[in-house]
Amino acid sequence: MKPNRGRYTLFMLLLSLLLQAEDFTYAIHTQNNTPYLKEPVLLTVDINQTNPDVVLFFRFEIPKSDAYTVKQIDATHDDTLHHASIHYRYLLYPLKTGKITVPFTLIKRLTDEAKVAYSFSGDRDDFKKLETKDIPIDVTPLNLKVRPLPEKTRFIGDFTIKTLFPKNEAEAYEAIPMRVSIEGIGYPPLTDALLPKEIGITHFDSKPVLTQTTVGDNIKYKAVYELALSSPKSFTLPEIAFGAFNPKTRKQYLLTIPEHRFTVKSVNVNTLTDKVDTPKPLQVNWEWLGNLLGYLLAFISGFVTAWLFKYKRKVTASQAAPLLQKIADCSDKRSLLQLLLANDPTRFEKVIAKIESDLYQDGSHTLKQLKQEAKETLK
Repeated sequence: MKPNRGRYTLFMLLLSLLLQAEDFTYAIHTQNNTPYLKEPVLLTVDINQTNPDVVLFFRFEIPKSDAYTVKQIDATHDDTLHHASIHYRYLLYPLKTGKITVPFTLIKRLTDEAKVAYSFSGDRDDFKKLETKDIPIDVTPLNLKVRPLPEKTRFIGDFTIKTLFPKNEAEAYEAIPMRVSIEGIGYPPLTDALLPKEIGITHFDSKPVLTQTTVGDNIKYKAVYELALSSPKSFTLPEIAFGAFNPKTRKQYLLTIPEHRFTVKSVNVNTLTDKVDTPKPLQVNWEWLGNLLGYLLAFISGFVTAWLFKYKRKVTASQAAPLLQKIADCSDKRSLLQLLLANDPTRFEKVIAKIESDLYQDGSHTLKQLKQEAKETLK
């Protein structure tokens, strides 16, 4: 039986078309497929248009999951017609041991120059929806084999700890302030209770304040814990050590709060004793309790004031003023997106998401609204 040359030729032609059908290339890279639990894993995503005969846009996402958490540390877009490309960098933190799968969502958005021109026509605050043909792309998921941490590990990463005791002497039951800061690269150094109950000292904890800064391919965290100690007599805060593990060096180490001695002036019993043999019945001196409540109220008020002040001052005036002016000068959403990505993509994450929704999806925010939200983020 002779082979059907016509069918063979048609098959090869269809195969050739399929191999060239995507119009773009993509690459997702990671250098570590066997991380430890909560070890940051760097993910880089590159998507580049290869067919200049069409107009393309792309939407890429990493779905949320209880098996991992993701933070984006960089985003670069080039929306030049016929030559679109994006470059993203993420830090992925695995939250479960064993095998976990990280899926990806990639949408190819096909359009043409006429539709793009129409979407940008009209008033600059009147953005029109870009009409596209959205095509889901099957992307191979990332498979990780997550290793467990050594026992008694409290913090994961390369961290240092600093402890500050503003005063060493106090009156009985006076609130003694204490500050502990943990700083470094790794998983956010947060814990529910910094001081164990076993130390036998009355202490008051507050929610730690966490700040973060992108440094190269990493995020540097700093967690500040404000605490207060109280006792009717002098005492020694024992040394407290936290187990830590550095996945990069695979070494365990300790973060230590050093032992510290506090002198407390005890209440003079003679001053509380009435030497008259006929005291008024049921008369009790509650002054010490009032003092204690006063100290606690002063401590809490001071801490809340400091927290509110820090919350409002996310950037200094010298940093905010020029950026506010640059935001005001943006003439369209695309220039506003480039400005926010160039300055601090993490801080402006919500605004960036809305702009990208307007540019590439079905969003309908005005430029005025987006500018206002970006300005409020700086306050």
